[in-house]
Amino acid sequence: MSKTPELVGDGWDGPVRVRRLTPQDWADLRSVRLAMLLDTPLAYGSTYEREREYPEELWRERAGGLAWMAWTGSRPVGSVTLYASDDRPSEEIWLVGMWVAAHARGGGAAQALVEAAVAQARADGLERVVLEVAENNPRARAAYSRMGFVETGEAGPSSTHPRVCELEMVRYLTG
Repeated sequence: MSKTPELVGDGWDGPVRVRRLTPQDWADLRSVRLAMLLDTPLAYGSTYEREREYPEELWRERAGGLAWMAWTGSRPVGSVTLYASDDRPSEEIWLVGMWVAAHARGGGAAQALVEAAVAQARADGLERVVLEVAENNPRARAAYSRMGFVETGEAGPSSTHPRVCELEMVRYLTG
């Protein structure tokens, strides 16, 4: 996988910087992941209680994968991860773990994070980026639509929170 450059955009609290994480960023990843699990516990396939006990080595491994973080100043304000699923076609990758802190929403961090992940997928020769979004989250659905994602018509209960209906969206990278 090729290395993606740091991206910079304008945000509410000043410039938004997005860069791919390294294992040395594990503590920032841990703090953002725990914040997202507290902020929107039904949106992710885990819990704060479970992940706060994860050892440093697991956080380092996660930070060394396909993960990006957004900062305003020295403060992390969001993250996103790409995940290749063994049960899906090899030409696609999942955008997962997308989150931006409440105070930074609407300030460009989400778009910068998604564009960094999409740039990596494109550089890796993939054809599409797929995600799931809660049906009852119109703000996120609208944001993904503005970023070029379209609903596929696939929907179903969340595997971890069965009362949450998730809609599948895709962004095509070719054509």
